[in-house]
Amino acid sequence: MSEAALLDSVLGLPVHLMDDYIPWLRSRLEQGIGTHVITLNAEMTMQAEQHTALAQAIQQAELVIPDGAGIVLYMLLRGKRIQRCPGIELAELLLKSLGQTPTACPVFFYGGSPGVAAKAAKTWQQRSPHLQIVGTEHGYVSPTEAEKLAQTLQKLQPRLILVGLGVPRQELWITQNRHLCPQATWIGVGGSFDIWAGVKSRAPAWLGNNHLEWLYRLYQEPWRWRRMLALPKFAGKALASRLTQI
Repeated sequence: MSEAALLDSVLGLPVHLMDDYIPWLRSRLEQGIGTHVITLNAEMTMQAEQHTALAQAIQQAELVIPDGAGIVLYMLLRGKRIQRCPGIELAELLLKSLGQTPTACPVFFYGGSPGVAAKAAKTWQQRSPHLQIVGTEHGYVSPTEAEKLAQTLQKLQPRLILVGLGVPRQELWITQNRHLCPQATWIGVGGSFDIWAGVKSRAPAWLGNNHLEWLYRLYQEPWRWRRMLALPKFAGKALASRLTQI
């Protein structure tokens, strides 16, 4: 990790704080240094308490960014003001950066419902014609298709692989498959392909600015209400942690 990064922790999980993650990631891409990027939020933090493999994946990742509002508020309780970095925005900034330079950086999209990753890739090719997207695959592959995907990745050796399988599946899949493309940067992007493909929309900016993006997601996907129960649990643990420190 660069000296410009500050390593902190959220309930025992690492988080790396930088003013700008893109130059660091571009440097890793250009040097071919394998990197796993995790976008940490409150829900993932609580899942990691019950899921040892997920916790290990987070601990081993080269970059863990503060994605969720809960992480920002946790830091605020500890007297630290940090800037939230949503995973979708990090991925967009990185793709835009790669599309503006002549240096070839093969990109691969994996995840989402059938047709979504391909449509998201088409959107990005229209938005940034110089971006080199070398392949896509949806996230509902059979065992045979999974083996074919592994062979494709080994053959293409993309340098940036965006994985939209949801938490914790995408983090575990990346951990298990990094050996296929050891020089690649892998980022779990959740439902970003749906948004880029126009299947879903992001929360209005005013909701995001007021840490209420989760409410919009619940409106779009009411089935998530059980998973949202992790948020008050996280808040309780954050307060307890702060009180212990005091």
